[in-house]
Amino acid sequence: MDRVSSSPSPADFSALLSPEGLALLDELRDHDPAQELALATKLRREHPAELVSAALAQARLRQRAVAKFGAEDAGRMFFTPNGVEQATRTSVAAYRAGAFARLGVRSVADLCCGIGGDAIALARAGIRVLAVDRDPLTCAVARANAEALGLAELIEVREADVTEVDTAAYDAVFVDPARRGGRGRIFDPEAYSPPLSWAVSAALKAPRAALKIAPGIPHEAIPAEADAEWISDGGDVKEAVLWFGTAPGRMRATLLPGPRELVGRGLPDPEVRSVGRYLYEPDGAVIRAHLVAEVAEEVGGGLVDETIAYVTADELHPTPYAAAYEITDQLPFNVKKLKALLREREVGVLTVKKRGSAVEPEELRRKAMPKPFGKRAATVFLTRVADAPTMLIGGPATG
Repeated sequence: MDRVSSSPSPADFSALLSPEGLALLDELRDHDPAQELALATKLRREHPAELVSAALAQARLRQRAVAKFGAEDAGRMFFTPNGVEQATRTSVAAYRAGAFARLGVRSVADLCCGIGGDAIALARAGIRVLAVDRDPLTCAVARANAEALGLAELIEVREADVTEVDTAAYDAVFVDPARRGGRGRIFDPEAYSPPLSWAVSAALKAPRAALKIAPGIPHEAIPAEADAEWISDGGDVKEAVLWFGTAPGRMRATLLPGPRELVGRGLPDPEVRSVGRYLYEPDGAVIRAHLVAEVAEEVGGGLVDETIAYVTADELHPTPYAAAYEITDQLPFNVKKLKALLREREVGVLTVKKRGSAVEPEELRRKAMPKPFGKRAATVFLTRVADAPTMLIGGPATG
């Protein structure tokens, strides 16, 4: 079994919370994984072998968690492999907790709480939290995290089946169903644990609610009562959230940091037009929320193809909801012509993006530029224009 993928036993985790375990974790705070074998041999002379193995595994998980939780919190928190993988990153959890607080929510039932990432953010926003999970180890980790971060007075962790928890005493419900199984990600919302239909029924019983779902959810699966929000952080789509008790039927994209929010206005699909001087690549949250038309209206543009989310325009209108590129060349797809153009332009750094193309970017990069031709940079978009495979060449727009 992979040493990182296995969770600690409840006994091993309890040992980590002992004074000896905590001291050992503190000693391993900045350990170098490359030196782990020698370090383990040394530590086993002073501590039980099981405790050393559990502490080293936890130290590795803390290092992985820095990307989501930041070095300060990750260095104090406790994790399981699934917990690191599935927990909400701090920036997104803090944004959502702030949204709850602005709605006047003072208490939340956090169902399927995992290791407590969202519960921590809610508590830091001054909200009292009931954090529920059915897995004993996960609950122990969530409880330890509340203690480690000084939030135990605001977070009650309860081991229970979320479908049997009475949430009537809470201002809001937050549900984060498990969307991974033994074979990886689950795409059918009714295969979530608990199913989306149960989560929606629980949400409709509460004054306010938010359900965290996969960003690829089909729009036809979104209940009419929901306010659907897609969230990206630093340009990467992280999740979708169905809000209840806010604005039924609303579709929006929220971009972090910021936040910046683009709200759907029910616009018709943009017209297809010829490629202009500028190409706009909408943020992934905008695309998932089906708000490309709102971006096209904002920049005065149209689509390069009716099925592709690239917007083109003749003028530059900077927008936070799309990255703008200035297009210098439009060519039919042809590797030899691209290679000659890159050599002529003395390109040494090539970025390849694609929508509506079966060509793999890395394969094209290898064939078109086997070695740098100079020090200039260029971006190639592989797409379709007038239903023909096309290459658009340019670079980030300035101005």
